[in-house]
Amino acid sequence: MTDLASATRRRLLLGGFCLCCLPGAIRRGEASPGPFASEEIAEGIHIRRGVDEDASLANRDAIANIGFIIGRDGVLVADPGGSLTDGENLRATIRQKTNLPIRFVVMSHVHPDHIFGAGAFRQDNPVFVGHARLAQALLQRGEYYRSVLATMLGSERAGPVVAPTMLVSDKTEIDLGDRLIEARAHGPAHTTCDLSLFDKKTGTLFPADLLFVRRAPSLDGGLRGWLKELAALKQRGAARAVPGHGPVSIDWPAGSTDIERYLTTLERETRQAVADSVGIEAAVRTVASSERDKWLLFDEYNGRNVTEAYRELEWQ
Repeated sequence: MTDLASATRRRLLLGGFCLCCLPGAIRRGEASPGPFASEEIAEGIHIRRGVDEDASLANRDAIANIGFIIGRDGVLVADPGGSLTDGENLRATIRQKTNLPIRFVVMSHVHPDHIFGAGAFRQDNPVFVGHARLAQALLQRGEYYRSVLATMLGSERAGPVVAPTMLVSDKTEIDLGDRLIEARAHGPAHTTCDLSLFDKKTGTLFPADLLFVRRAPSLDGGLRGWLKELAALKQRGAARAVPGHGPVSIDWPAGSTDIERYLTTLERETRQAVADSVGIEAAVRTVASSERDKWLLFDEYNGRNVTEAYRELEWQ
């Protein structure tokens, strides 16, 4: 790949969304919505594992871990998926498991792989839940994300931009009848609008993309903030966590070890590069390079992470 192509790709690589498979868009094929494989990781909690890839025509942007929680009185969707197709398949999976009403659809942050399935649930008239800053983030990025996804998948398969109807600025409880789900807003970290969930009945934490496992993290909010929010999440009395990317469930807080090490390395080595007057382009080639063999898609994401970290830390 040429330097110009690499630079263009980095500019368009926004939080797990890339254009590397755009030429395949002319070969679009349609498939009827249907249930996909999911795993019940705790009582009433069903999770679909996303593929460890960037968005493409082949995977329909089904790259994030998404799922649902079944309560006595209804269902909560924990991220609706990365495209209308992904959302329709999630809805079909829910309907395979239960006929209870879908009352809540939680959109954990602004990145496309977590939100563009929301349109599949409009027919259910749920409450669409998001961070207090999500609406503004969607105004800034939503139509751009949608247009790029439409170019890749076709406009009829991309999905609409769906705005949250319930905004969380601190924390709130969502009642499914026999279980309470705590939704908590976080400061700038992975993005500027991260929302986590905690199912009190089973002790299951949904940190979404505040937690990456095996797949390289993407920094789009604040490095110091991410480390702060991760430390706070580690104090939750959770038995398990559902990463935004990676296995459907991991032990908590033990499962945070790798991402904490990566983010700490990123911060330490970026600070050192700034202190040594190493330019940002040189820093991109060296900072956190010791982590390369520990993460899938490392080369696709680390350079952008270093750039974001450098801009955050250079004037401190």
